[in-house]
Amino acid sequence: MTSTSTRPPSSVLAIVTPVIAAGVAAVAAAAYSYARTPHSFGDVAAFVGLLIGMAVAERFPVPVEGVDAGGVTLGFVFAVAGTLLFGWQAGVMISAAGPTVTHLVGHRPPMRVAYNAAMFALAALAGGLAIESISERSVLGLLARVIVCAFIYNWVVNLVLVTAVLSASAGKPFFKLILANARQTTAPFALMTSAALMLVVLWERSPALSLALVGPLIAIALYQRSNFKAMRAMRLALTDPLTGLGNHRHFHERLQRELTQAEHDGLTLSLCLVDIDDFKRINDRFGHPVGDRVLGQVASRLRQGGESFRLGGDEFAVLLPGLDERAAIAVARSIVERVGTVDVEQVGLVTVSAGIAVYPAQGVGRDELIRLADSALYWAKEDGKNRARTYQATSTLELSQLQQLAEGPDRAARYRAAASLAKAVDARDVYTGSHSERVGVLAARIARRLGIDEPQVELTRLAGSLHDLGKLAIPEEILRKPGALNESERLVLQRHPQIGYRMLESLGVEPIAEWVLHHHERWDGSGYPDRLRGEEIPLGARIILVADAFDAMTSERVYREPLSYHDAVAELERCAGTQFDPLVVEAFSEELGFVEEPRAAQLVS
Repeated sequence: MTSTSTRPPSSVLAIVTPVIAAGVAAVAAAAYSYARTPHSFGDVAAFVGLLIGMAVAERFPVPVEGVDAGGVTLGFVFAVAGTLLFGWQAGVMISAAGPTVTHLVGHRPPMRVAYNAAMFALAALAGGLAIESISERSVLGLLARVIVCAFIYNWVVNLVLVTAVLSASAGKPFFKLILANARQTTAPFALMTSAALMLVVLWERSPALSLALVGPLIAIALYQRSNFKAMRAMRLALTDPLTGLGNHRHFHERLQRELTQAEHDGLTLSLCLVDIDDFKRINDRFGHPVGDRVLGQVASRLRQGGESFRLGGDEFAVLLPGLDERAAIAVARSIVERVGTVDVEQVGLVTVSAGIAVYPAQGVGRDELIRLADSALYWAKEDGKNRARTYQATSTLELSQLQQLAEGPDRAARYRAAASLAKAVDARDVYTGSHSERVGVLAARIARRLGIDEPQVELTRLAGSLHDLGKLAIPEEILRKPGALNESERLVLQRHPQIGYRMLESLGVEPIAEWVLHHHERWDGSGYPDRLRGEEIPLGARIILVADAFDAMTSERVYREPLSYHDAVAELERCAGTQFDPLVVEAFSEELGFVEEPRAAQLVS
């Protein structure tokens, strides 16, 4: 394995200096010992041949996907074989001299040349000394010598020293980096260990036979290069060339994969969309080259938050698997803060806005989650920029309509706003027709039958029309699911009263907000969200519950036929005292008893 550092910073000198010193001492000791021992012409020729093979192999390293170094080289085969055949002295000199010659010819930085040569020399020294006590007279002994020498050469010395200098220079965690490099190099080094064994066996049989190994070694190198090129082409197809982040296509693939995994494991997944504030102004004022620098600076900060992607223009995305809403918003805010420290020449400080949506609490499908995160991002922009927001279940049109509802100058304006909101809810629900409008009309008729004064009747009508407002935040996959909901889907659906309450309460439309909050409470205390019982439940909420239940029973659904008027009233009366307020059910029955069996259109006339 070869390091890619060209100019090691001062932070790595503490590693580089002692390794070079030890390597020089090892080479000097090996040369002195080798020179003092007599060798035949054939052994010297073999030594030179292995050294040349080492140099050629170092000249053409084999790239390995995912390794934070220049790759691995087939020089490993010649270094291990030389150590096994001729002792640690030959192994040290072959390991050091081969890459030194190649790197000097290639005009590599002197510090890098010295470090690589010293590292390989120490690897050969450690491997050679470790196998001296292992007999080579048996097959098992030979296997043991090859395995021990190869393991020490690669793992204990080579991989550790390469990873150490890479970790120090790049500021990456040592153990995380060494595990990643080890996973990627295990297969190539296993193949090369096998090749080293073959070279030793063939050489001991006849040095000329070792030439037969040239073909397989070249094949290994060519195959690895081809595989690396294919992987690199695939990675480039999924990478944004300007920032190095995943591109739009990669984002959609990864998001779908993470959603599938989250669903399988029952975990959460948060999506953070990030947008550079006033980026068009930067491009217009300073030009696109400066804008590109800004994009690169922002991208570098996003990498620290999670798996990041550039979706196009100044839009980015960060996937946060396993993080709930609270943890995700903390990450998003840290991204906003980190980017806020970016000071680009000419431009000055750069800021971003971020929007968060969470699976499964807010969205269960890929497109739904993106839409909700984009909505949250929009509100972060509208709220002053340079901030992060989570999805709050309101769109631009819906919020303006709610604002009109709260501040409208007259009753007619309030009704128009309520009607628009009701239609927005009905457009996403499973009932046919105008469910929210019908519930509002029925609730008003019940309230009037109970003798409530007219202003309160109109408030009841309004609350009935808005009772499902919180469903604007519920994914359509849940609202339109034809069969029974699972437990997680049911819990998501049951959040809609609280969501509707927050939307209305913040705009000062009491008591409507409280009635909407409690319209699923039951008379016997088994409802939600607060399990209120009997008259603890606001009267407006009790009225809405009866009107809502009646319209649900008499509306056509994809999985059942609607009940008749008589059957629906009978069901309300059967559940009076448990699910429904008996007095409200009685008033409703009396109200409808004055007319013939109505159709849905007649009920709202």
